[in-house]
Amino acid sequence: MTTQVKKLKAVLGMGGTSDPDLLTQLNAAHGGINGNPAFPNPPVDLQTFKAGIDKFTVLVTDAEEGGKRAISAKKKQREEMIQQYTLLGHYVEAASNGDPAVFHTSGFTLAPTTRTAPQPLPPASFEWIDRGPLAGQVVVKPKKLPKALSYDVQYGVVVNGAPPATWTTVTIPGSKKWTITNLTPGANYAFQIRAFGRLGHTDWSPSTNFICG
Repeated sequence: MTTQVKKLKAVLGMGGTSDPDLLTQLNAAHGGINGNPAFPNPPVDLQTFKAGIDKFTVLVTDAEEGGKRAISAKKKQREEMIQQYTLLGHYVEAASNGDPAVFHTSGFTLAPTTRTAPQPLPPASFEWIDRGPLAGQVVVKPKKLPKALSYDVQYGVVVNGAPPATWTTVTIPGSKKWTITNLTPGANYAFQIRAFGRLGHTDWSPSTNFICG
């Protein structure tokens, strides 16, 4: 039976990295691969790579002093170095043969392999409740919660301050406003809301009373 080697992944998305941080990563990669017997055949000549790093270092300083030509030259060299860094990163991924200890000698950063477990949603609430365009209508707007997939709104008539004897529930896809119809004008309604996420529903919110127009 053949055991499949789990491929290691390097952190390679350097597009949003600042120039100083990119230089740190470039120098770490050069120092890790240069002369390292675990990586004998890099796809980028390391002398060329080091010369490119040195050129980029100078251009970063020049660009800080301003000037469109200096900024343009720095940007072009930055893109070239990111391309070379990406090629070396993919080479390191393959040459490490699934061994994290070997990978860490390369100077590249290992991408995390564990996924963050889903977290419970915070309590749901209404952003607002208002009268609808017609009599017997109420418009509700859930307060948006990140990671919420949908919202349930339940409502019922409040009589003499007592909680509703029966509730009616509607499900709202997303946090858009929703018009509830067929209500009794002038009646006092209690509204509650809960959110639905990957771990299930939140608890119902406290009641918010609203007199239907």
